Amino acid sequence: MTFRSRFLLPAGLLTVGAVSFTVFAWASAFVSIRSAGAAYSPGALALGRLLAASLTLAVLLLVRRQGLPPRAAWRGILVSGVVWFCGYTVALNWGERLVDAGTASLLVNTGPILMALLAARFLGEALPPRLLAGMAVSFAGAVVVGLSMSSGNAGSTPVLGVALCLLAAVAYATGVISQKPALSYGTPLQITAFSCLTGTVACLPFGGRLLTELPGAPLSATLNMVYLGVVPTALAFTAWTYALARMPAGKLGATTYAVPAVVVLLSWALLGEVPAWLTLLGGALCLAGVAVSRYVPRSRRGEADHGGGPVPLPAPVPAAVPVPAAVPVPVPAHVPSHERQSS
Repeated sequence: MTFRSRFLLPAGLLTVGAVSFTVFAWASAFVSIRSAGAAYSPGALALGRLLAASLTLAVLLLVRRQGLPPRAAWRGILVSGVVWFCGYTVALNWGERLVDAGTASLLVNTGPILMALLAARFLGEALPPRLLAGMAVSFAGAVVVGLSMSSGNAGSTPVLGVALCLLAAVAYATGVISQKPALSYGTPLQITAFSCLTGTVACLPFGGRLLTELPGAPLSATLNMVYLGVVPTALAFTAWTYALARMPAGKLGATTYAVPAVVVLLSWALLGEVPAWLTLLGGALCLAGVAVSRYVPRSRRGEADHGGGPVPLPAPVPAAVPVPAAVPVPVPAHVPSHERQSS
């Protein structure tokens, strides 16, 4: 065993680490958006976030010496860049200005369900009962968290805000499904970087607003916008695509149901917002549903290393070919007896 092989982590452990980092990074984004969103309009915040992310990813591309992805990957890159990186970000920023955080999180959490259905329809992924049961439990937890964190004025919830949050959920699911086939041709870093660059170009019409709002914005809001670009976008999206290349999209999407629970814990720890018991119950249901959807029976745990498919059996070892016993050669009757013995 070489020095390199001794200290490399198993692929399955790296995938779990990538998913965990993504969940925590995306959860922290909700805390940062609350600060940055007070000073920047939805489009300007999206452009500033994507500019910071694109710069970070460009540096990573140079360090890793990864150039342009193959031509076959560009269709998924363009769709995910415009729909997910640009469309989702702007719609969510705008929607959270019109509805409370609880309602927004509830509506956006329809994304993993749409993702699983789209993956089954367009990618041929299976919908095992355990995955569906886990998603149902997690969605119930998201409903509880959303209701507990909402203002309680359901009748005054703007229809436009609800529509924007649902649009963000559709963009999220569509972007993931478009990105999955592209990962067959390019690396996770390439797909993430050029998708982000595509989203940045699509957000350039908001450049004037960003330049106008930047001088008057508090330093804390600008720093939060930069953080949103570097950690939850550049690093977390790269970790997400790494995991997406190694597991089914529907199953990976179910793990994002842990985000509301992590948001509650981060708000408790960083903002001093003590959650109600109903919020804690909803967060526990979110985590329980993720655990159910991710659980693999002991007899099938080897399938995780093959993308959830059947584990290939080893080739059968051919049995030893028996050596036939010596066959006596018949001696003609006319041969003399002394020659017959010598033979």
